[in-house]
Amino acid sequence: MNLDAHLPILQIIVPLMTAPVVSLLRVPSLPWAAATVTSGLAFAVAVTLTGQVLAGGPMSYALGGWVPPYGIELYVDHFSALLLLIITGASTVALAFGKASLDQEVGHERAPMFYAAWLLVVAGLCGIVATGDAFNLFVFLEISSLATYVLIASAPDRRALMATFRYLILGTVGATFYLIGVGLIYMMTGTLNLADMTDRIAEVGELRPVLVAAGFITVGLALKAAMFPLHAWMPNAYTFAPHAATAFLAACSTKAAIYVLIRFDLTVFLPHLSDHAEQVSGFFIPLAVLAFLIGSAVAVFERNLKRMLGYSSVAQIGYILLGLALLSPLALTGAIVHLFNHALMKSALFMAVACLAFRAGSVQLPDLAGCGRAMPLTMGAFVLAGLSMIGVPLTAGFVSKWYLILACLEYGPLGYVLAGGILVSSLLAVAYVWKVVEAAYFQPRPEGARELREAPPAMLAVLWLVALGNVWFGIDTDLTLGLAEQAAATLLGDGS
Repeated sequence: MNLDAHLPILQIIVPLMTAPVVSLLRVPSLPWAAATVTSGLAFAVAVTLTGQVLAGGPMSYALGGWVPPYGIELYVDHFSALLLLIITGASTVALAFGKASLDQEVGHERAPMFYAAWLLVVAGLCGIVATGDAFNLFVFLEISSLATYVLIASAPDRRALMATFRYLILGTVGATFYLIGVGLIYMMTGTLNLADMTDRIAEVGELRPVLVAAGFITVGLALKAAMFPLHAWMPNAYTFAPHAATAFLAACSTKAAIYVLIRFDLTVFLPHLSDHAEQVSGFFIPLAVLAFLIGSAVAVFERNLKRMLGYSSVAQIGYILLGLALLSPLALTGAIVHLFNHALMKSALFMAVACLAFRAGSVQLPDLAGCGRAMPLTMGAFVLAGLSMIGVPLTAGFVSKWYLILACLEYGPLGYVLAGGILVSSLLAVAYVWKVVEAAYFQPRPEGARELREAPPAMLAVLWLVALGNVWFGIDTDLTLGLAEQAAATLLGDGS
């Protein structure tokens, strides 16, 4: 049997079928080991899939041999391949990094269910970006969301339960809006296959229900993606989730929703709704600017490192939203590359925070004063990832910001204002990263504070692997830019 032809379904089945097995493992450390190996296999599948897509173009897989649109289709192109790398890679490094931290926070008794839920999140997110069916996308969206609630609620802090409840309510509203929108499109086209849906909308005489569907789907996915001003659930969810789980979720949970939003807006709605391009730009550009200015400004005043990075993510999502709103190949390339680069930088930052919390028992900035001298390797990785988030040259963050600024400069007079907004937001990022550096290196340890020592070698090894990735992908951009440029061309109708 040729396994290469079945890679799209293996990408989902491997973590999905392993999750119930992991839930039955009661030997300490075995659930973590099984989940880590499974996630590593899923990452290997994603790497192989990406190689095949780069070599031979998009892959289509008909479930049960039923040819689409009559059967359910899995479809992996350059855009989906990049997202699959983000999801499975973030999961694998977070699991490899987080054993000691998760043992401390989750404990051995709850570990089997926790790691089973983790694998369900991986399976759900992979399903979201690989499926070619709008309703199955909703199913995978709910699988990943329900399992994510379990991950967040597993933290020992009781405030995690309130953060989970808030996320559950808003996530349910977002999923309901998405489902209403899909129902309206199905009513008008009679199909749930995304490619077939695009073709059939062209034959619809009355487009107002499709326009309403676009509104429902956009708002629903904006809630899932924590786009400003629908981001209220995200800072608390990131703050109170177990530290390693935050490193995983911050890298990829909102990215899957952004992927779906970009896919729907540019391939389903944009070709057929005459005013949709103006609506996307008119609504998203001001929201994007508010996101990266307000998100960055709030982060400057936060004293909790995880909450600070949560508001920073609001700003970074604003950059991605701006790239979508400008609707040019250059801007969309920058937005798609930033999906990858943001996952890389935010994984490293949250891992560094997890190391600090593991030794200091706190993520409050005053409690971490002087930690730079006691934990130089941890803080070195934090600073390196922070430079990438600011957008310093030779880091991954610089590449995507550079593309976005170039796209703004092409946009006309308004574009100069937008480019200035990106620079102001980057200066605010300098302020909140410097705030951490100042406390870590230039302030003494508080009287009676816990004595610090460097994080365990296993945690540091993975942390520095991801931190150095911010430099590697800032210099060697062939993979990320190659996938992003082809994805942008295809989404805008200029590619094959």
